[in-house]
Amino acid sequence: MVSAKDSVRGSGRTPSAPTDADLHPSADTDLHAPGDADLHRSADADLRALAVQLRRMNGEINRVVHGFAATQGLHATDVQALAAILDAEEPLTPGRLREHLGLTSGAVTACLDRLERAGHVRRSRDSADRRVVHLHYVNDAQRTARAFFRPLAAAATEARTGFTDAELTVVVRFLTTLNAELATARNQAPGETARTGLKGP
Repeated sequence: MVSAKDSVRGSGRTPSAPTDADLHPSADTDLHAPGDADLHRSADADLRALAVQLRRMNGEINRVVHGFAATQGLHATDVQALAAILDAEEPLTPGRLREHLGLTSGAVTACLDRLERAGHVRRSRDSADRRVVHLHYVNDAQRTARAFFRPLAAAATEARTGFTDAELTVVVRFLTTLNAELATARNQAPGETARTGLKGP
């Protein structure tokens, strides 16, 4: 067997000592190091995957929402109003509900009339200022809605079993931040949409 040393001797070349470049190759010569383009492609792929999953989740929730609306003789917007009234930390007023839903005053009045006739919502006057109207979700109607949406709650409970408490904290923080950003985008003036890349209606 011919050694590397013999091979060099036979070639007539003098073996040279290894250089710093041989011993410590720079990052510029590392063919496996990801470049900016690779990182951008990875981020874009992650964003697309997230968008797909959010659309799928939204589609499944909308399917249940429309089913509930149909059984109650309501519009899908009426169910959104119910969710807003339920989630509010303090009783909503028609004006605040209008801002939340992005509807006109007339549309909100028609929505509340339907909900009140169906027994889902009741209006009450503020004790300190009779001009102020508060909206309340009727308890019996809440129980009806809770029973209908129980499969959604069961699915969420099952899904969360695969995550640690720390991971769930991150998920909730992400969704909270995303909702805040969406609310900001919704409330922006039309002239500001160019800055965020969001298009108006």
